[in-house]
Amino acid sequence: MLTKEYILHLVDEFITENESIFIVSLKISPSNNIEVLIDANDYVSMENCIALSRHIEGSLDREKKDFSLIVSSAGLSQPFKVYRQYEKNKGKHVNVFLKEGKKYSGKILSSEENKGIVLETVNHTKKGKKKANIVETHTISFDQIDKTKLVIKI
Repeated sequence: MLTKEYILHLVDEFITENESIFIVSLKISPSNNIEVLIDANDYVSMENCIALSRHIEGSLDREKKDFSLIVSSAGLSQPFKVYRQYEKNKGKHVNVFLKEGKKYSGKILSSEENKGIVLETVNHTKKGKKKANIVETHTISFDQIDKTKLVIKI
């Protein structure tokens, strides 16, 4: 069976030459189906996926171990899986779902690895005939977060 460590090594080789790209997840099934999800500071192009796929495939020998390989981007609609996705999306609007069931919708102001994020929310209220916006900041630890998803605005 192909080892996760070896495939990670191959991905790291590729990422070293393409520093804006980072790995989001890697799965290898017992039948050697390899799935690599990547993201980038700006965007992941089809060329990035093809180049990484060729790099991995070129380092493996199908004569020794048969495998299938899928390399794709993490996807805009997918929940964040790694810290670097929070960093990449600073200043952007996200939905944060807490393990306790609460949901926040707001802009990521900052993030700190192994700690959490600071989220700015705006609540629209009405006081008599006047409308008011209440801006709040919430410090949320990663332990509290069930999932975070980017809000895609059209």
